[in-house]
Amino acid sequence: MSHSPRVDYRTEPSQYRHWKLKFEGPVATLAADFDENAGLRPGYKLKLNSYDLGVDIELNDAIQRIRFEHPEVRTVVVTSSKDRVFCSGANIFMLGVSSHGWKVNFCKFTNETRNGLEDSSTHSGLKFLAAVNGACAGGGYELALACDEIILVDDRSSAVSLPEVPLLGVLPGTGGLTRVTDKRKVRHDLADIFCTSVEGVRGAKAKQWRLVDDIVKPAAFAAKVQERALELAAQSDRPADAQGVALTPLHCTVEADALRYTHVMVDIDRAKRTATFTVKAPTGAQPTDVAGILAQGAAWYPLAMARDLEDAILQMRTNELDIGTWLIKTQGDSAAVLASDAVLLAHQNHWLVRETIGLLRRTFSRLDVSSRSLFALVEPGSCFAGSLLELALACDRSYQLMLPDDEAKTPKLTVGELNFGHFPMVTGQSRLQRRFYAEAPAMDAVRAAVGKPLDADAAFALGLVTSNPDDIDWADEVRIAVEERVAMSPDALTGLEANLRFNGPENMFTRVFGRLTAWQNWIFQRPNAVGEKGALKVYGKGDKAAFDWNRV
Repeated sequence: MSHSPRVDYRTEPSQYRHWKLKFEGPVATLAADFDENAGLRPGYKLKLNSYDLGVDIELNDAIQRIRFEHPEVRTVVVTSSKDRVFCSGANIFMLGVSSHGWKVNFCKFTNETRNGLEDSSTHSGLKFLAAVNGACAGGGYELALACDEIILVDDRSSAVSLPEVPLLGVLPGTGGLTRVTDKRKVRHDLADIFCTSVEGVRGAKAKQWRLVDDIVKPAAFAAKVQERALELAAQSDRPADAQGVALTPLHCTVEADALRYTHVMVDIDRAKRTATFTVKAPTGAQPTDVAGILAQGAAWYPLAMARDLEDAILQMRTNELDIGTWLIKTQGDSAAVLASDAVLLAHQNHWLVRETIGLLRRTFSRLDVSSRSLFALVEPGSCFAGSLLELALACDRSYQLMLPDDEAKTPKLTVGELNFGHFPMVTGQSRLQRRFYAEAPAMDAVRAAVGKPLDADAAFALGLVTSNPDDIDWADEVRIAVEERVAMSPDALTGLEANLRFNGPENMFTRVFGRLTAWQNWIFQRPNAVGEKGALKVYGKGDKAAFDWNRV
């Protein structure tokens, strides 16, 4: 069943209940002031700046607006406007009353938002400074960990902690464990003590253990944060005097079995448990220079399409849990897609184009980590070319129709320059490198075909599609493949897909997602966490958790 009511990921600053945004030259301040009575669902209060999905939807939106609407911002200071508390993490009572699927989706979206901070720091020169001015626990510390640096107030009481193991019987699973080791390089025995203590670590020890970068007495805290924010800003190349682009409201018509955006359509077949995503090519005259791009603003095709697609993925992931197989299609003129890509490439160093490439990169990555089976269908009228070919390369399988007797109608796909590393996966590899294990003969053959429209036989010969049925076999082969897929265990498929999609090099991000999908997923279903006497269920009720002492 879908969650009711629907979760809507669209918001804007005048609607925020939880975050306050302030802009002063190159520094933006994002202050946590969560409204305890504004939880997304009934049944819990967001006390002590504890958060739920609604808080993170606003955080994601705020970061997106800083990226696009405020190019002059070079450092974002993440802090709290509540007294003596920075953020106490995910709301435990919310977790206690949520279904397993809700918890996993919540963790995944939270994860993507955190990863997005690091993505912007790496690719866009937007730096993040956590000004931890109070107690900072669990997911609150995970937010700080996602920033470039952490400054902790040294007031004898403010501590950083990851208390999930002792308190809740679960993991700091939205990246906490991984960032402590892989990013902050905390020694593993110290990390072991840190992650098994409820009270956390404060003051000089927090700095000595590398849990924070600096500690500052309360009287000097604000000045130190400002000084360090400006030092970080000096490392950035975001433009000081550029005019931002307003992210106008997304137009989405929600129907009983469809989502309709300007550039994306999603059609749901509930009987077959499939959704068909159709992404459309640009139409009409498109800008070729920066002035034209800026004039179009949020209506500029690559930016508008990325926003539509991202919202569609998020809505379907959260609101349509039974729809386990997504069929990915495109529609329109491949030449128009490639022309649009050429403009992206030509102006890739302009701040707005760079941010748009970043949004496309993160949106395609949302597809990679969605626990849905993804099949691409290359049919007449398709435009799987360049940036839109990434959609097919992200899929578990791709089927391309071959019309041997109709050269004009037979659908083609086209490899473009953008397919070679402009939209890396979380592994750091391009989807082509992932597909061919970065082996030179296959990569060279594909590179030699750049810009050439490939029919199904040619694409199949290069290894770019899974199957190339002709018009006699097409309907049956696709129907049987989809029916077989839909009939399989969704749990087994989620594990299979995650393993197969992320072959290649391991890094901090793959480890975060691997732990989230496997360990945390498993732990969140065990009676020790969620049984009647499980730690997560009895938290705050005064009862002691009853554990099954078997080690599995």
